[in-house]
Amino acid sequence: MVVVTEFLRARARLGMVALALGAATTAVAQTSDVQSAAPARRPLDLPENPQLYGTTLPSVVKATAIINGEIITQSDIDQRLAFLAVANGGSIPAEQIDALRQQVLRNLIDETLQIQAAKTEEIEVTDREIDRTVERVAQENNQTPEKLAEVLKGYGSSIRSLRRQIKGEIAWARLQQKRIESNVSVGDEEVQSVLDKLNAAKGTDEYKVGEIYLAAPGGDNSRAVAVANQILDQLQKGASFAAYARQYSEASTAAVGGDLGWVRPAQLPTQIATVVQQMRPGQVSRPVPVPGGISIVMVQDARKVLVADPRNAVLSLKQVSISFPAGMTRPQAEPIIGRFAEAARNVGGCGGADKIGDEFNGEVVTNDDVKLRDLPPALQEIMLPMQVGQSTPPFMAGGDLSDGARILVICGRDEVAPGAPTFDQVYAQLNEERVNLRSRRYLRDLRRDAIIDFR
Repeated sequence: MVVVTEFLRARARLGMVALALGAATTAVAQTSDVQSAAPARRPLDLPENPQLYGTTLPSVVKATAIINGEIITQSDIDQRLAFLAVANGGSIPAEQIDALRQQVLRNLIDETLQIQAAKTEEIEVTDREIDRTVERVAQENNQTPEKLAEVLKGYGSSIRSLRRQIKGEIAWARLQQKRIESNVSVGDEEVQSVLDKLNAAKGTDEYKVGEIYLAAPGGDNSRAVAVANQILDQLQKGASFAAYARQYSEASTAAVGGDLGWVRPAQLPTQIATVVQQMRPGQVSRPVPVPGGISIVMVQDARKVLVADPRNAVLSLKQVSISFPAGMTRPQAEPIIGRFAEAARNVGGCGGADKIGDEFNGEVVTNDDVKLRDLPPALQEIMLPMQVGQSTPPFMAGGDLSDGARILVICGRDEVAPGAPTFDQVYAQLNEERVNLRSRRYLRDLRRDAIIDFR
């Protein structure tokens, strides 16, 4: 689920903590011997809704639960809750804090059980492995681990809480590999059957779906529905779906932000498939009852199976950004925006972008590897019919003059031909589905056998 990053300069500090939330995903995907990926290209700094920061919850150290002798304190809960506050723009509505705190406690209990089970199986996660993940997070944000610790502390969280989450996800992934993945088998005939069905389904709809799954023990959905509605309220206000999936989802896909990948309706539970087919990219569903609990799903994208999609095009772009003097009002800026728009309409090809930049004393940024489908949906719609050498109209971050205005000029467009997934890709998907199912059952058994004392 790769997207163009850093849409707003104002999101830089939030991005640091968001990466901290996803650090365990990196740890799971990479072993300690794998080196960091190559530095990313310079981003285009495209805007999305800005997020605001507020105060975090105070930490009060007291025992809240004891799981097989191991204590979870109120401080542990509040520090994890601070992650959600950051994802929600810096604060959580007061009326939702109690319910969210209970959900965080349940997640910490599961995490503790997972770490304990891994220890029983003699699976060890070393401090150095966790250090390397923290170092990667810090380096990707041009910070030291010490500075990252200060940033987390400023939001009411701590580096210790982050390290614990990283340890839990690495331990659980290795435990799954040892106890579950090694016992899961997928036959060649099954894979070939999927490939045959895929070819037969050419031209049908396929969706990129995210899921937040909340279990309902004993068949009582009331608690799960209540929590789902609270999560949905925050998502509708702009909170990060991936961040909430990492913190709340009880499926194994929580570690990757709830990402189910590209799926066809036939591959989904009937209840979810029915909802997904009625949604547009970018939409989030109401809570959906599914076997064993409740799901919230997000349709991140849609396409036709094995059919060329113009949104798969890879673009070469030039972005021209202009700024406005401090204190300038929107009426005062309108003449400048009008002249900027006129210049964009008559850009005269990609070379004209530099001329516009000089004329308006703006900044010109070039990026030669941007997928059209990774752009914000509004820009996708504008740029789909555009030809090489044409420019978008000026756009701003929510109409905020402080972020300036910008245009995108298309310098090149490479269309990507569709293709069927490989045998190995289908095998991996089938294997993941079975591991996911057995992991849920295994965690259920750990909960059932645990001795938990609530305080």
